Amino acid sequence: MSPAPLRGVLLEELTWVEAERALTPEAVVVIPIGAALKEHGRHLKLKNDWTIAERLRLRVAEAADVIVAPTIGHHFYPAFVEYPGSVSLRLETARDLVIDVVRSLARHGPRRFYALNTGVSTVRALAPAAEALAQDGVLLTYTVLRDALGPVEAEVMTQEGGTHADEIETSMMLHLDPGSVDMRLAEKDYRPSSGPLTRDPNGPGTFSPTGAWGDPTLATVEKGERVVEAYVAALLRDIEALRAAELPPHPRYP
Repeated sequence: MSPAPLRGVLLEELTWVEAERALTPEAVVVIPIGAALKEHGRHLKLKNDWTIAERLRLRVAEAADVIVAPTIGHHFYPAFVEYPGSVSLRLETARDLVIDVVRSLARHGPRRFYALNTGVSTVRALAPAAEALAQDGVLLTYTVLRDALGPVEAEVMTQEGGTHADEIETSMMLHLDPGSVDMRLAEKDYRPSSGPLTRDPNGPGTFSPTGAWGDPTLATVEKGERVVEAYVAALLRDIEALRAAELPPHPRYP
């Protein structure tokens, strides 16, 4: 099957000359953020969040008149660093990474940027990034997963609790990239949260021998499709709200 036509533009597919024409003051630029290296239990791959971000960025490019930048694969994920292969930047580094990407693109015209965010802890770095960019007269907004997915999760979720490599996230992957899921290794791993996940039963935090937090055995393709469609709808609403939002004042802009 041929890929769906895009309303938007994938920035990396342009030349600099084409980028100059696209990066206008009226443009909305989408910057996906998805961990390329973060543990997701024994049944999901380290690239889990990066895969989600890559799939969502294409859905957004198909549906919205936006410029979509490449996915940022490293950000602020401190809760998972005990598990081999997981990478987390310092909060200040994650904040400055986004600021630098946005400033590099904003110098050529755009003032509205949307972080297509697939994480929870990432918001702790995105909020101060948005504050710093507002001083430049640039508006950065971002996905808040609780707001985007809370209603649909309440409808489809049957697990006792959890938010990581759990029923919901595993369902999403069964829909988006089933070949990356090994349900034979999925198992319930849920205890009340007391901090970052830990492999040490006597250590501080939430003990998780698998690296999951929830019950991925309850995942289904059908649940995943519902969650993904709700996710895409929430992203498109956020982007249109950003397009209509008032920009922060700045002496540089009349």
